[in-house]
Amino acid sequence: MSEEMSTASEAGLRGRGSWALGGAIGGVVGSLLFGIVLWTADPAIITETIPAIYGLEVGAVGWGFHLLHGLILGVVFGFLVSRSPVLGTLGADVHTQAIADMGLTLRFALAGVVYGLAVWAVLPIVVASVWAAVGGDSAPGFPAMAPVSLIGHLLYGLLLGTLFSLFVDVETVTADEEAPFEEEPEDSRRD
Repeated sequence: MSEEMSTASEAGLRGRGSWALGGAIGGVVGSLLFGIVLWTADPAIITETIPAIYGLEVGAVGWGFHLLHGLILGVVFGFLVSRSPVLGTLGADVHTQAIADMGLTLRFALAGVVYGLAVWAVLPIVVASVWAAVGGDSAPGFPAMAPVSLIGHLLYGLLLGTLFSLFVDVETVTADEEAPFEEEPEDSRRD
């Protein structure tokens, strides 16, 4: 590459893979683990509820849709964490020793957990409830706030963030980013 991009957000995360590849791999593997959690709790969630969202009654296609959802959400995660403000925040030097001692893999894993929580709050709780109400279904087949759904989304995010940091060279790109909330040194401030 003859010309280097100035920030990771302009080029995506360089290294062992791009942000899209890291997000896609983390998303598919994370949704596979999430699917196993759902399957253990109630196989009908995968075989009936997910296909029903698309008006289908075929059971095996539920796994395909579930993995596709995970892949798309994983790529969205990769896109979000590779943008300068988020990337700078994840790689920032902090004054709290516990956070300062965390490696970038753990920071990205925790970002994935937060992302999994956000996805759980938006998709199954808000979107699925609205979709069911619009469709005339007063009692959706899968309870939106079921603990198994929360646990599955948190595990999905944990695996997504961890795998993302392993497939993308986060050490190199976070070193080049500035934290958006960092204070100026006192000697450079004007009174």
